[in-house]
Amino acid sequence: MPKLSIITINYNNPAGLRLTIKSVISQKYTNYEWIVIDGGSGSSDLDIIKQYSNLFKYWKSEPDNGIYHAMNKGTCKAQGEYCFFLNSGDTFVNEEVLQKVFAKEVKEDVIFGNLLVMLNNKVVGKSRGKEKLSFLDIYIGLVKHQAAFIRRDLFDKFDFYNEELKIVADWEFFLKTVGLGDASYKYIDIDISYFDNNGISNNSENLVSEERNIVIDKYIPLMMQYDYETLQKIGIYKVVTRYKIPHFFLRLMTKGIREYEKRVYKK
Repeated sequence: MPKLSIITINYNNPAGLRLTIKSVISQKYTNYEWIVIDGGSGSSDLDIIKQYSNLFKYWKSEPDNGIYHAMNKGTCKAQGEYCFFLNSGDTFVNEEVLQKVFAKEVKEDVIFGNLLVMLNNKVVGKSRGKEKLSFLDIYIGLVKHQAAFIRRDLFDKFDFYNEELKIVADWEFFLKTVGLGDASYKYIDIDISYFDNNGISNNSENLVSEERNIVIDKYIPLMMQYDYETLQKIGIYKVVTRYKIPHFFLRLMTKGIREYEKRVYKK
């Protein structure tokens, strides 16, 4: 049973921090170490961290340079075989999640499941994974870091999260590891965690788009970028790519659009 490093980052979120702590300590699977990185929060958060400090392998409270800087700080301290990021406000779906994930031997670089999306304390969506991923699945962000267990040495091989990005560095990480780096993966059809949809990434669409374009320009050949732009024009690819039949028709549609645009450009 592999040792897991649970990494929790927090900043001025005492209510969310309490929820996350309660969720972790309820897990039946206990072969984990817990690392808490706080971004220099006020006294309420520090009081909570100190109250539960005996549960943490390591904790630190000091100003940082953003979410991914904090996540990288936690990763540097991690000594488990796998890392899992459960930030303050996010919780496991139930007390058996980790037990189910590691019930059988695992060896893949990335193990991921399903993510339940919360808004105002209600489940408003579910991001379901797939057993066999295409590059398109990685492209559209099907693998969520809030539902993914990542081998610690994968960060040594492919580098840590890009701290120059404010929102999409986790997406970039999966793009360069699973999508382009041939990192191994395994999908387990288990609901892993509840994710609070009130965060910065869901309220900054322009910045998300801007940072995604930076990553795409860095890693993706121009021909593939054209496909991405075509999919954006359709606007429904996040839904239809999850199922075989809609996925088939999506590819027909994109092919038709490309043929049409070729004829238009020739004119």
